[in-house]
Amino acid sequence: MTSASTTPLRPSLARLNAPGLIGVLMLALILGGMAIGYRGSERAGLSQLAAVANERLELYASTLETELARYAYLPSLIAIDDEVAALFTAPADAAVQERASRRLARVNVRAGALLIAVTGAHGEVLAASNGYQRLGPAGRSVLPALASPLNEDAADFFSAHDARGSTDYHFVQPVRREGRFLGLIIVRVSLAPLEATWIDMGLRSQSEKLLVVDEQGVVILSSVPDWKYRTLGTADAATLRATGRYPDRSFPPLSLRTEGAAEQGASVVRVEGAGLHLSQERPIMPLAVRLVTLSDASEVWRHARDAAWGGGIAGAFVGMLVLYLLHRRRALRQLFHARNALQGAHDQLERQVDERTRELRSTNEELKRQIAQRLQAEDELIQAGKLAVLGQMSAGISHEINQPLTALRALSRNTLLLLEGGRTKAVAENLKSVDDMVERMGRITSQLKSFARKTRTAADPVDLAAAVRNVLLLLEHRLSAEQVEVRVEVPDGTQVQGDINRLEQVLVNLATNALDAMAGSACRQLSISAEEHDGRVSVRVEDTGPGIDPMHLKRLFEPFFTTKPAGQGLGLGLVISSKIVSELGGSLRAQPGDAGMAFEFDLLAVHKEVHV
Repeated sequence: MTSASTTPLRPSLARLNAPGLIGVLMLALILGGMAIGYRGSERAGLSQLAAVANERLELYASTLETELARYAYLPSLIAIDDEVAALFTAPADAAVQERASRRLARVNVRAGALLIAVTGAHGEVLAASNGYQRLGPAGRSVLPALASPLNEDAADFFSAHDARGSTDYHFVQPVRREGRFLGLIIVRVSLAPLEATWIDMGLRSQSEKLLVVDEQGVVILSSVPDWKYRTLGTADAATLRATGRYPDRSFPPLSLRTEGAAEQGASVVRVEGAGLHLSQERPIMPLAVRLVTLSDASEVWRHARDAAWGGGIAGAFVGMLVLYLLHRRRALRQLFHARNALQGAHDQLERQVDERTRELRSTNEELKRQIAQRLQAEDELIQAGKLAVLGQMSAGISHEINQPLTALRALSRNTLLLLEGGRTKAVAENLKSVDDMVERMGRITSQLKSFARKTRTAADPVDLAAAVRNVLLLLEHRLSAEQVEVRVEVPDGTQVQGDINRLEQVLVNLATNALDAMAGSACRQLSISAEEHDGRVSVRVEDTGPGIDPMHLKRLFEPFFTTKPAGQGLGLGLVISSKIVSELGGSLRAQPGDAGMAFEFDLLAVHKEVHV
């Protein structure tokens, strides 16, 4: 039985294990692995190279657009200049031309452009930034000799610089008054620094070359100097020279022959004298040009050859593995058990991830609650700071109000006696005095209520001078009692962006600290000043006290740090003031003043619109 059952299987096993069949199988696997490795590596390498080249292409395009955008505002700015407007009013006046040329020269120096020129309605140059002499009607010393004249329909364009051989860009803006064409504002910008940067990058990295091609198919900018003013199409050299935008030379073609396509819109091209490259291009519609990058792909094919050898080794390994698996079928059962174990581990990991997610969600909710509590505590701390300041001022304000109350009592009794005596004129004078005192007490109490009100951060125009007056009204009794000289240098009409109640709280804190610091000084002077610079208003509160130890300056804005004696301060005034100023868009700083200490902060200036 055993001999009979095993005898028929031996020929098939012999055929299966024949050396020739095994050799063919191994060779097929090796060749297949080499092909797969080569194609896979080539495709991945070209894809990665295309992605990197595409990012650089976007960077180059952004750099070119940004470089030109720096000057795009100049024509509009020059068009509204008074000297230029006068030039269009009297274009034949030599004195007006000279003044306009001087103004253009000054603007050109500040802007860093190559040339600024103003032409008349018929194309004659009226003024230019490169000289004060009167220019001829052709203006060839200023502008390129173009085939078509610059008229009201002219647009921005590129042209070659006759002297330097570099490429310049011209911004052209027509000027019209009451529907009538008066002339053009032309700003000429040199692209030589940008091109020099690209050439330097090309010399450092031989793997990438950059071309800027205009609508005529002419290379106007390139990281390879020899390729400049060569054509990518079939444009006629005489036609190109006749436009006046290119140098007087021949325009040899630059041969780029497409060999194949790659990913992300790239293509493999053969460059004349430079071998195979990966080509990508991006049009820049506002400039009517396209950027082309040529990336050297030789490294990609070198890696592909290496990957082919690796793929062959992998194919051989797979062949050996297949033979090994044919003789070890039991490994399938082990693999099945391993798969079950892996699935169990995966399920357990998912449960752990779910539990961890719930914990993180709970922690996140708790963190949000703590943040809300902290914000509420900060608002309450600011309000508490206000009430603390009001408490410090309460004695002086009570005294300030008690005096008018005593006077009111005396005047009312005196008025009754005057009425009985029929002295109406004296009664009227007494009532006028009563009215003045009631109005003074009303101003004090209304300012106290406004200051004590709990507010939120706002971004409204605030009259800085009015805020300073309100603060001085609150501190008037203490200023008078302590014989403090007040110097205010805040221009009327100065407005800042913020909230008046919070701004007054900052000023009250800083002024109160200044008064406390000058308590033992012989000379007591409180200075409040404001200056505007670059759209921001700097507010300065300075005293003539003994100053602060330099070692303590770094800790002034720490919570609960104070230089006052025990019981006279919590060390929160400056912390609250710094937070309020930060919320209003500024920063609070401390520095030694001329005699004592000075505290400064800056806020955004607000200017009233003037309607004509």
